[in-house]
Amino acid sequence: MMSLKPWLAPVVTLAVMACTSAEGAWKGTVTDSAGVTIVTNTDEGVWTPQTRWTLEEDLRIGTIEGAPEYQFGQIGFIAVDSKQRVFVMDAQARHIRVFSQTGTYEQTIGGPGAGPGELGTQAITLYMAPGDTLLVPDLANQRVNRYAPDGTSIGSFPLRLENGIPMAINATRTGVIAEQVRPLSLPDLPAKDSMDVIVTLATDGTIRDTLMTFRPGGTLDFGGSEPRMTLFSPEPVWQLSDDMRLYFGISDDYRISVHAPDGSLERIISKPFSRDPVTERDQNLVREFFEEQVRDNVPPAAQEQALAQFRQMIHFAEFYPAFASVQMGPQGSIWVQHIQSPSTLSEEELASWNLVEDIGSRDWDVFDSEGRFLGVMTMPPRFAPRIIFDDEIYGVWRDELDVQYVVRLTIQGLGGAE
Repeated sequence: MMSLKPWLAPVVTLAVMACTSAEGAWKGTVTDSAGVTIVTNTDEGVWTPQTRWTLEEDLRIGTIEGAPEYQFGQIGFIAVDSKQRVFVMDAQARHIRVFSQTGTYEQTIGGPGAGPGELGTQAITLYMAPGDTLLVPDLANQRVNRYAPDGTSIGSFPLRLENGIPMAINATRTGVIAEQVRPLSLPDLPAKDSMDVIVTLATDGTIRDTLMTFRPGGTLDFGGSEPRMTLFSPEPVWQLSDDMRLYFGISDDYRISVHAPDGSLERIISKPFSRDPVTERDQNLVREFFEEQVRDNVPPAAQEQALAQFRQMIHFAEFYPAFASVQMGPQGSIWVQHIQSPSTLSEEELASWNLVEDIGSRDWDVFDSEGRFLGVMTMPPRFAPRIIFDDEIYGVWRDELDVQYVVRLTIQGLGGAE
């Protein structure tokens, strides 16, 4: 995948800023290029020990023993409605459990199957649409299920895979659903354009608007006779804010572009990073993880064939990406997750290491709404964030036995950033 090229090289420097506030001195620069603001950060953040934000756990849902409503198999995505009820997708049980703001179980939505309101084997994500309507993409049943605020099934709309693979879906607090689609050329259909597209969707699945078109990442390749997966290849990473600004980057370069609601480029935020190689030990640890998944989930008679196919399909990029994901935080802040190499972990950490949950680091770079680097926020061990909701972070925490819990962290010290 091509990187986000710096084609907007600054032609007029308006200011070189060392903005001083109550937090400390910012060491970056702000320049202008044809009306686009270029924010260039250093590795030094604004936060001081007195002003940095901290995290405090204020809710944990789950148990090893006890009521089954509080026992989770495999937690997928988490959503929060306007009443701050917590909706938890259990991908293993193939249903959604609803909890009050204080963590009390209220109801279960959906269940395994292919009938109305039921969920297939690949239902992992869920999103809040306008009016607290819950949307649950269901790739196995090739549809998106819709549920009313009381959990009643209110129909679905189709996922038309001939239009492309849904690579990512994001939802704003204002109820806008945006989807990244990657064209998929099928044997009996004409070849598709090779460009990914981000579109906004109505609650019936119809496309409302196109936000951006760009070249796809390099992780998945269906162009040959056999599918090919190149792990840690550069991929598009994006997030949509509540005011409809699109934050977009290609993960081989630490550059986040900010696009206005009309699609125009407003700002580019950059920060230094190192290109860390994907070592042979990293590759072996990833292979071991996948092979363990095959042995745990594939019937014994089919395991050898599945392992052979996996070994032929999996490849590795030379370097790790610059970052893993982007989230929008409180006060318009921008959160960018580091990448974590498994070979840097201790033997104790590797014992509970999960590629899906842990390839993103515990460390997140936090920028203010203008793109100035504030500092690094470190998540608790074995905690994987799912959603930032106002000053709260909802995510999944795993104990030493790999039992999963829903945990809510509150961000403390926000007044220091105003």
